[in-house]
Amino acid sequence: MGKKEQIAQVTEWSPKEISARERITKDVRVNWQLYAMFLLPVIYYIIFRYIPMFGNILAFRKYNPGGSIFGQGPLTLKYFKQFITAKPFWQAFSNTLILNGLYLLFRFPLTLIFALLLNEIKNLHWKKFVQTVSYLPHFISMVIVCGMVKELLSTHGPINDLIFKLGGEKISFISLAEWFRTIFVTSGIWQSLGWGTILYLAAMSGINPSLYEAATVDGASHFQQVMHVTIPCILPTIATLLILDIGGLVGSGGAFEKVYLLYSPMTYETSDIVSTYVFRMGVESGSINFATAVGLFEGLINLVLLTCANFVSRKVAKTSLW
Repeated sequence: MGKKEQIAQVTEWSPKEISARERITKDVRVNWQLYAMFLLPVIYYIIFRYIPMFGNILAFRKYNPGGSIFGQGPLTLKYFKQFITAKPFWQAFSNTLILNGLYLLFRFPLTLIFALLLNEIKNLHWKKFVQTVSYLPHFISMVIVCGMVKELLSTHGPINDLIFKLGGEKISFISLAEWFRTIFVTSGIWQSLGWGTILYLAAMSGINPSLYEAATVDGASHFQQVMHVTIPCILPTIATLLILDIGGLVGSGGAFEKVYLLYSPMTYETSDIVSTYVFRMGVESGSINFATAVGLFEGLINLVLLTCANFVSRKVAKTSLW
């Protein structure tokens, strides 16, 4: 074999000489099943997340029914000025922050604590039973959950019956604005507590057992092992989930369905959030431009919160999304 042929053979099989396109093509051929599974969520995000973003132009241009879907006339900030000076918007904005903030404040530590407790269960059958029971509420339709909440809290429901038997007066929980935040947070924790432990348990399963053995040899108690071994090892997971939660403080997430099904004009004071406000303005009132401007503002605020949370996490916890 000549020298040129040897060089050609080395070049043919050397990974450094293979172009990026050839590497990608080869990887797709080898792992085509994984790419096929990945294709469906990509299509979903393109159709339902990215393409609708072109509609944000309606926040700057007037829209007339039957006209262009991209609006008509020159660009303007008229609709931003309208909602910035609208008192109902700022009430909905503050309610969104309060509801999501309270939900995060209680759910996040409770989910972590519940995951740590589940991880300590040594009986495998009992552990699976507890996990199954705690996961089930997540799979219940939001419509059914809200129906259950209304039935439990109605004036003729079991909770009011118990209050009455104990000598108290019945309370119309659903119709009182001061009770909405408590109902929202508690029902949300019940529905998502078990499901939220999945990522924590997955992270805990990857902890090296030798770390616990070394801690035991050093005389660490069970609580100290959790504080100095378990939590530091899953800190990147904790930071990542916290970043995502903070980034969605102003977003609707799954809150829109629950709020829309539970609130009423009598509870707007504490229950009306940005997403329900946008729905009423855009769908019920037909103010498409106004609703689009509010929705775009909401997305920008979420982006700022997500970026700030990521920056703080990178500086403090040494982990971040990017």
